[in-house]
Amino acid sequence: MQTTESIIDSSTDVKQSEVKKSIDERSSRQTTRTLQKSLASATAKLFTLNLETATIADIHLAFEAKTLTVEQLVQLYLNRIETYDKQGPAINALISINPNALATARLLDQFMPQKLSSLYGIPIILKDNFNTIDLPTTGGSAVLANSIPPEDAVVVKRLKEAGAIILGKANMSEFALSAGRLGYSSQGGLTLNPYDLNRDASGSSSGSAAAIAANFAVFSTGSDTAGSIRGPASFTGLVGIKPTSGLISPKGVIPLAPSVEANGPIAKTVTDAAIGLGVMAGLSSNNSATLGSIAKPFKDYTQFLDVDALKGARIGIVRDFLSGNPEVDQIFQDALGTLSSLGATVVEVKLSSDGLAVDSYGHLLDSIIQSEFFPQIETYLQTLDDAYPKTLKALIEASLDSDLMSSNTPVNPNRIALYQASIETGGLSNSEYVAAIAQRLDLQDAVFSTFSLSNLDALVYPTVDGLPSLTKANNSNELKDSIFPHDFDSIKNDPYRVGYLANLTGFPDITVPAGFTQSALPVGLSFFAPAYSEPKLLGLAYAFEQATKVRRNPVNTPPLFGEAIGGE
Repeated sequence: MQTTESIIDSSTDVKQSEVKKSIDERSSRQTTRTLQKSLASATAKLFTLNLETATIADIHLAFEAKTLTVEQLVQLYLNRIETYDKQGPAINALISINPNALATARLLDQFMPQKLSSLYGIPIILKDNFNTIDLPTTGGSAVLANSIPPEDAVVVKRLKEAGAIILGKANMSEFALSAGRLGYSSQGGLTLNPYDLNRDASGSSSGSAAAIAANFAVFSTGSDTAGSIRGPASFTGLVGIKPTSGLISPKGVIPLAPSVEANGPIAKTVTDAAIGLGVMAGLSSNNSATLGSIAKPFKDYTQFLDVDALKGARIGIVRDFLSGNPEVDQIFQDALGTLSSLGATVVEVKLSSDGLAVDSYGHLLDSIIQSEFFPQIETYLQTLDDAYPKTLKALIEASLDSDLMSSNTPVNPNRIALYQASIETGGLSNSEYVAAIAQRLDLQDAVFSTFSLSNLDALVYPTVDGLPSLTKANNSNELKDSIFPHDFDSIKNDPYRVGYLANLTGFPDITVPAGFTQSALPVGLSFFAPAYSEPKLLGLAYAFEQATKVRRNPVNTPPLFGEAIGGE
């Protein structure tokens, strides 16, 4: 029988044991917390993010490591825009800045989830023909200044849902057609090329490309009716994707010619462009450009990125696509050597279809654009506030306003002439347009036949077989190595003509940096294949990019203080 003393002794032993256990547990938790803090501190010291080369994955790692907040990131990009866009080199890439960008960033910081969505907290730039309900959408036209559309474009909704922050809207060729002045608009003026401030950044997605090259954001959106994503991306050392027509919904994007245009991403790397494509993609059931239902878009295109994708690939080249510029052609020849060294077989092929040689692409595309623009732009104008023109004729009259024409950025007279030419086509019923649509089908058949007969995986060619236009020329000799500004009409050896192939067929084309000229101007290489070949093309482009890694940042927009984040 236990005595009171023995019970007390026993109770004391138990209490002492519990106290010791509790102390041990607290000590263990403290040790764990100390180790976690030490590990976090070590991770933060080891992790360094360089804003100049930061990818989406890098930024997300910085968020997770707590070395960077979304607000800090947005502020860093806003600092660059303030320093380089309207002063200093005055790239003039942006038409407007989102005044709510920092407030949105703070909200994303406050509610940051454990698992980040694909674009969570990623600052992006939209071409100014993508409708936004919280920022004006002008299409580069001063006539539409301050126009707020009734809703976001479908693509914009998808980007916002993925967590992207719209940092601003990019300058562009007016209503997405350069008409001899690449990257110029009455609303935004002329966008300069960050690699050479005496040259343009192509068009029409000039601001979208120049902004990313100057590192004003992580990636941007563009639209492409005649090389308008790929030309600017090539001239600014970037990756640009012109996807299969209809793969990305055009709803809510100011139209130029829906049957031959497509929207897509512009980024510094194939990986970031693939991430952007996955968010933007989604077949449009009401879009006439959608090429049937033979394939569905993927939410994640990064799954197709493969460093070995070129092993065993058959790559076609068309010699008719060359001879626009000797430096560009040499870079292309060097790229072919790289493709071969990576295991690809390069095959010379012919691509023509009953009179549809490459030099005829421009005229054919022009016929389609002029006929489609008239009815399409009037449909868009009807959705806007009553303060804005409702017809193309009224748009012309407003463009000729004396105050606007005497301003520092009047409407390009050639653009106004094309407005009138579009009206004169009568729209979609004119015989030239009907014939052009039939010729498009012939060209699609020619591409399918070429790929089948030669068992090709892709065609490759210089994205633009020439150099950016000089914005100022001291003498005629300075223009010899550049693309002389010209109207949209096809001209002999038009350096953009090869890119028209993707628009006329509706097939995808991805451009990736291939090299630099002696004067440090970027040159792009295009990978092209039939409809819905994006997975294959991304793999090929990625393999080439990873093997070459030729991209470098422009010297005119160097890093600012504080852009290296983390580390010691």
